[in-house]
Amino acid sequence: MTTAIDLSGHIVLVTGGTKGVGRGIAHRLAAYGATIAVCARRAIDDLPTGWTFRSVDLRDGDAAWAMVDDLVATFGRLDCVVNNAGGAPPADTTSASPRFTERILALNLLSAIYVSQRANHHMQTQRGGGSIVNIGSVCADRASPTAAAYGAAKAGLANFTKTAAMEWAPAVRVNGVTLGLVQTDLEHGHYGDADGLARVAATIPMGRLATPDEVGNTCAWLASPLSSYVSGANIEMHGGGEPPPFIAAASGS
Repeated sequence: MTTAIDLSGHIVLVTGGTKGVGRGIAHRLAAYGATIAVCARRAIDDLPTGWTFRSVDLRDGDAAWAMVDDLVATFGRLDCVVNNAGGAPPADTTSASPRFTERILALNLLSAIYVSQRANHHMQTQRGGGSIVNIGSVCADRASPTAAAYGAAKAGLANFTKTAAMEWAPAVRVNGVTLGLVQTDLEHGHYGDADGLARVAATIPMGRLATPDEVGNTCAWLASPLSSYVSGANIEMHGGGEPPPFIAAASGS
């Protein structure tokens, strides 16, 4: 039995894989030998050699299904999907518009459901089945002021992961990776300058934010035969969690 991750011959789709965490995930999967396809609404100029890009708005279910069908037609199979596409700008829970809420739910929940449904359709009948990895957030199981719709969507994704894992077994494994804070080039707007980032990192038991490469390593394990009996699981990547606020309050820090 192999003891190393080897994704040679695997066709992997990473949604939202052109930048940020998604791009880091795709880079790690490629390093393990996978053939990479990424999708996003807009094309980029610096796509790595050998990667395949598809432009699609995943909030449109028909378009999402067609994109998966197109990739299977191109490569002959689809071995793993990492549903990474998502995100949300901060918004006041009281005044967020219906259209804003609908778009956040569609991007962070419905898009993953659409892609997973169609990927499962193909994986069920191909030799070796497949693996689906849904990227979640710690917002799913804690209060998230200014991110209510996002947190609700990620909570829904966590439940979908468990339900799909039960329904689609044994051919298809479905798992979740719950992320805390991840450091990318896109995070400066959230945390400010280097001092701000250091203050944020100090709140994490591990003393730092995760890297996209670390997220990619976890996704690679879930995509590989090394996790062949893991389905319906949730791997929490939050560096040890968030200390309760009362601890800092009690110490005066």
